[in-house]
Amino acid sequence: MRTAVIIEAPWREPIAALGALAERPWALGLLTGDAPGWSPGWSPGWSPGWSYVAAEPAATLTLHADDPREPFAALAELAGPPVAQPPDGPPFQGGVAGLLGYELAARIEPVEPGRLGDWPDLACARYDALLAFDHGRGRAFAVGRGEDEGAARARAEAALDWLTLPAPDAAPLGVRLTPDDPAAYERKVAEVVARIGCGEIFQANVARRWRGALPPGADPFQLLARLAKTSPAPFASYLRLADRAVVSNSPERFLKATPQDGRLVAETQPIKGTAPRGRCAREDAEHAAALLGSAKDRAENLMIVDLMRNDLARVCTPGSVVAPELFQLASFANVHHLVSTVRGELAPGRTAADLLRAAFPPGSITGAPKVQAMKVIGELEGPRGPFFGAMIRLGADGGLDSSVLIRTAAFLRDGAGWSVEARAGAGLVADSQPVGERIETEAKISALAAAFAASPEPVAV
Repeated sequence: MRTAVIIEAPWREPIAALGALAERPWALGLLTGDAPGWSPGWSPGWSPGWSYVAAEPAATLTLHADDPREPFAALAELAGPPVAQPPDGPPFQGGVAGLLGYELAARIEPVEPGRLGDWPDLACARYDALLAFDHGRGRAFAVGRGEDEGAARARAEAALDWLTLPAPDAAPLGVRLTPDDPAAYERKVAEVVARIGCGEIFQANVARRWRGALPPGADPFQLLARLAKTSPAPFASYLRLADRAVVSNSPERFLKATPQDGRLVAETQPIKGTAPRGRCAREDAEHAAALLGSAKDRAENLMIVDLMRNDLARVCTPGSVVAPELFQLASFANVHHLVSTVRGELAPGRTAADLLRAAFPPGSITGAPKVQAMKVIGELEGPRGPFFGAMIRLGADGGLDSSVLIRTAAFLRDGAGWSVEARAGAGLVADSQPVGERIETEAKISALAAAFAASPEPVAV
């Protein structure tokens, strides 16, 4: 049984701790932002008030298109069997974390797998040393895992040393993202609406693309540092690979599995329904009220709730899957969202890896029926790579938390430097209007665009 050692450490802002490690391959950050305006009573974070920073993994797992291994079995093997962990320590005390790319879905569902460059289907690592930050109590911890207490303590002390490393400044990026043709996106919306009218699907989430390039000397971490100041999110994340990086400012939980009395309780919190923030308090309240009262947005949300209930039911005890919260308002720097919650109890013998396989890719960024919606998305949008996949953490105790990779930028480095791509989608239903859906994608991308431009406020795109 692998042992954990936890050492209390001096407080440092997680974004600064991550910045000191950000250029290392497999540097990882899972950051819970403190975003003013979140709805009272709704607590989205990876867990209440915790952020995590890690580097120098003990083992890695990367699966490309030609790798025949079953990905979720490989994940479970990398994580190893669950072990007990100190109950008064951080919720995540080491384990597996990383990226599930959208095209991983082609290994699960009968869809044609397009490929976005050389992005892997899966890139995860086992972290036996990490830093954990309790925002609520202002406390930090270095965590180490090992075959015995001596090995675990050595890893915890190595993580403790990361807190003394200098962090880079959050330098301006000065990048203006260039969108794909707006008219072309509106035509795609019209085509999806027509296919819905013919009965092929009920809903599909089709995204637009923005592109840019970083100036010489800039790096992907600087985007995350800027977002942490201007638009904090409950599921912000960062993963650095050799010549690739993912920066996500996601507001959306995908799947969570919490160990309770020898069982796993599963939860998902899909987002469907969006309205822009207002320019003043009165206008903002009007936008929020209109969203809460929108029959279209509530129906869109309910479709995905039903889809996620079906996905969870594949691995949960019959009768245990419920939707205790529907259409809750969650407000962020640039948009309001409707969020619902679905819960269930995993059946005996089922694991968090089984839950991931049952529900991936997230229903909120595919549509209904799920498989046919994915086929439509593939035709109209092409391969997605990391976009609309998931960032996961699979704990040594068998627990899971994960986010949907929306509000995400993907970076690729070559001889010319770092290029970047970002996407934003809209859930399309029978009464979707092409111009309105195009404007929704611009509201969703605005916080990223503002951070790239180094403007203190969201900018129009």
